[in-house]
Formats: sequence, structure tokens, C-alpha cells
Amino acid sequence: MSRGKPRRAAAKKPATPRLLVATRKGLFLLSARGQAKNKLGGGWSVARSAFLGEPVSMALHDPRDGTLYAALHLGHFGSKLHRSRDDGKTWEECAAPVYPAGATAAGRPEGPDAPPPPLEPASLEMVWSLETGAPGEPGVLWAGTIPGGLFRSPDRGNTWALNTGLWDHPQRSKWTGGGYDHAGIHSIAVHPRNPGHLTVAVSSGGVWASEDAGATWAPRTKGMRAGYVPPEQSELPEFQDPHHLVQCPASPDHLWVQHHNGIFRSGDGGRLWHEISAKPSTFGFAVAVHPQDPNTAWFVPAVADQCRVPVGGRLVVNRTHDGGRSFTALHRGLPQRHAYDLVYRHGLAIDDSGDRLAMGSTTGGLWSSADGGASWQTVSASLPPIFAVRFMS
Repeated sequence: MSRGKPRRAAAKKPATPRLLVATRKGLFLLSARGQAKNKLGGGWSVARSAFLGEPVSMALHDPRDGTLYAALHLGHFGSKLHRSRDDGKTWEECAAPVYPAGATAAGRPEGPDAPPPPLEPASLEMVWSLETGAPGEPGVLWAGTIPGGLFRSPDRGNTWALNTGLWDHPQRSKWTGGGYDHAGIHSIAVHPRNPGHLTVAVSSGGVWASEDAGATWAPRTKGMRAGYVPPEQSELPEFQDPHHLVQCPASPDHLWVQHHNGIFRSGDGGRLWHEISAKPSTFGFAVAVHPQDPNTAWFVPAVADQCRVPVGGRLVVNRTHDGGRSFTALHRGLPQRHAYDLVYRHGLAIDDSGDRLAMGSTTGGLWSSADGGASWQTVSASLPPIFAVRFMS
């Protein structure tokens, strides 16, 4: 028997970064390696496209089985859900969430002191969020919709059931539309080690949590404030307008929210929120949190609600490494003159390593960073308006 040095195991080849880009005119699957004829900037290329010319409101890659999902917002033709089991080569339509007969939703009120708007029959306007269940729940999916419904599928989208615990909650009748006529659920966080612990964010309706798999729900907005209602109403849960909520996978009690009225952070699962100050602005829609470090998060500031463009015409990404005590405005590689890009709530994504980010804007700009946002490369400046970007794990 040879007594030489033990043979080293072959180094695992790192996976090729891949990205889903959902736009107003189709879904694009990007790869960091690909054919030269499909090359974009920043080392990315278009591997495949689907649903060209059709609005794709959300996309999802399920790392548990590799299935891709795409939600289409087709206006007069309704909202549809499609999936691909072969990495986007072919797509099949699957079931979309359906509200049960008799379900109703309230429209937009005339103002904070106006009487409640009349109830209308609830029907699916848009799938605004799609998330997988916990790692030990194969096939389980969650969908957040407009009007504010939370749906669960146990079978990869073959069937969906409305979560009645949240839908029937008495306070839901107080939810109102943010940017849409009806309230909508745009953020769903599933505790990675406790699938019965769910947190959702509603525009406009606050943050809600369940610790019994959705049977009962409680508001989690203490510490938040709404500056667009009378002071005596500013802390009420139903008036809070979180634009996006994210959860740190390694430390799931740590949550960040980009709110209509600023940036908020919680270290106890949303039971108490702390408002964070940042320059050049705390208004925006997008937020991403480092997958291992709950103190590191990224935001994309805009001037204000009434002026949704970058401050001073300079597109920057704000990053904190210390839980919001300080921020650095990162801009290397981003447009710094006459930039009018708005980054939607799902337009900023981070991969599992915590190093690579992607960002897409309403003007069709797409950028990537491989160093935690310190520098950015232009992937494309001519895509359709971008609704969501998501890394494929």
C-alpha cells in the first residue's frame, strides 16, 4: 500500500451565477457565462427569454427541485401563473390563486378621515410575491396578491388555498391600497427553521406575523410611523405602508423594512422596530439584507414620494455594515448625471454568498456587483422596465 500523501478531494467548481429578470415585456434568464452572440455587459448573457411582450410581475426559482415560476399580469386577460421544469426551455400554465365565492375587498378611501369605501367582490388582480416554503417542505409555495390575499400551494402550484386566518382578520377591512386601488401583500418571509412562523408585509396594511402556520395573525408594527395621516393615527398598524420587508436567513429574527416614511429595523421578529437615519434620503422601495450578517443591508434612495428620482440625479446604493448606525453611498459604475431610475421593491437582489448583487430600474437599466456593491457593472441599459430581479440559487 502506498504511503504517499493523501489525495486531496477535487475542489468544487463554483456554480455559474444566474439571474431571473421580470419586466414589463417578458422574462429574461441571464447567465454569467454564455454564448458571445447573447452577451450583455458585466460578463452576463441572455440564456433564455420567455413571454416576450407580456408583463411579468414576479418570478421565482425553487432551489429544492429546480422549478421556475413566472406570474403574468395581463390586465384585461387576468393574471396567470406558469412554471418550467426544464430550466426555462418550455413553460406550462398552472393554477393561479382564486378567491373563494363571496370574498370581498375594500377599495381605496378618499382620505384618512373619509368613510370606509364600499366592499367589492375579490378577484385576482396581480400576483405580487412568490416564495418557497421552508427547506423541509418540498412543493410548498406562498403567493401574495392584490387584493391582499395570502395563498398557499402544497403541490408546486397545482392548487392554491387562501389563508383564511389573515383574510378573515377584523383589521383587514382597514387595509387600503398604496400604489394600487387595493391593498396587496408584496413581502413574505418564511422562517427557515420553523415553517410555521410567517411574516408578511402589506401595502398599505402594515406587517403581520403568524407562529402557528397561518392559523392566527398579529400585527407587528410597534415603532413604525406613518407621516401621511393625522398624528393620533400615525402609529396604527393599518396605516403603515411598508414598501418591502426582508429577513436575514442566518438570523431570521432580524428584519429590515423600507417603509414609505423611512427605514426600520427589528431584531426580535418585528415585535419592536427602530427607525434608521440615512443620507441622502430614507425614501425608497428596495432593500436587501446579507444572508449571513443581519447588520449588513442595502437600500436604493430616492428624493421623496412626490419626486421619485435619485437625489441630485445620481443613482446610488446605500449600504450599512453596522445595523444602520452608519451608511456608505456606493456609486462606482452607476450613472451619476441625469439619472432618473426608480428601483421597485423587488428590483434589488442578493445571492446566497452575500457578495453578488443585482439591481434593475424602471428605465430598463440593469446593474450587477460582485463585491458587495462597492462597484457596479452595467449589464444593460435597454431592457423593458424591470419589476423584479432574483438570483437562481
